[in-house]
Amino acid sequence: MQIFGVDIGGSGIKGAPVDLERGDLAQERCKVLTPHPATPDGVADGVRQVVDHFGWTGPVGLTFPGVVTGGATVRTAANVDKSWIDTDARALFGERLGGLPVTVVNDADAAGVAEMHFGAGRDRGGTVILLTFGTGIGSAVFIDGALVPNTELGHLELDGHEAEKRASSKVKDDRDLSWEQWARRVQKYLAHVEMLFSPELFIIGGGVSRKSHKFLPLIEGVRAEVVPAQLQNNAGIVGAAMRAAQGA
Repeated sequence: MQIFGVDIGGSGIKGAPVDLERGDLAQERCKVLTPHPATPDGVADGVRQVVDHFGWTGPVGLTFPGVVTGGATVRTAANVDKSWIDTDARALFGERLGGLPVTVVNDADAAGVAEMHFGAGRDRGGTVILLTFGTGIGSAVFIDGALVPNTELGHLELDGHEAEKRASSKVKDDRDLSWEQWARRVQKYLAHVEMLFSPELFIIGGGVSRKSHKFLPLIEGVRAEVVPAQLQNNAGIVGAAMRAAQGA
């Protein structure tokens, strides 16, 4: 069975049909740049461009980089335009995609669902936390496999600032931090989250997970197991498709 998944991020909008039996992309993904400012209309146009690239006519699952309640309403917009707040994203995308069935979910929650089913969290009990490092820091918390939605742990305070303003991969790039310098920031953030939630496992996702060998070995003093996401930066696409399949 194939369902289309779209992952909306602060820098890019990427999507592809997903093979839900394998938990992998059925075709090479299409990616377009997220417009700036990332307004609802601009992002919806980007989503339509990605979906139209494949001529897709079935259900579509979409992630959004913020809190999404009721599978529709956007409540926060830290890394996109503030005009997203209180937008009915499901209605907007459904209209822009010509009436296709649409499901909308928080981006990190989607990535987490995919990793728990197909990736590094498979068959893991207890408390598991997936953290996506990109334009911001997203989070997905699972208790014995059950998702606690919309946790947004990237907005915890760290050194007097929001954590994602100190330890996202965007901060690494913007400030030209070495892997060692950035790993110290990530380590401090993980220690803070561990103090609050005592997870058995951290899964590190986002685009930077492709280079996990450059920074994960540098992280010390965290008692939880820390592993890279197995689906890497495709986890959001796969998770979005999984949610759309459930909705269908």
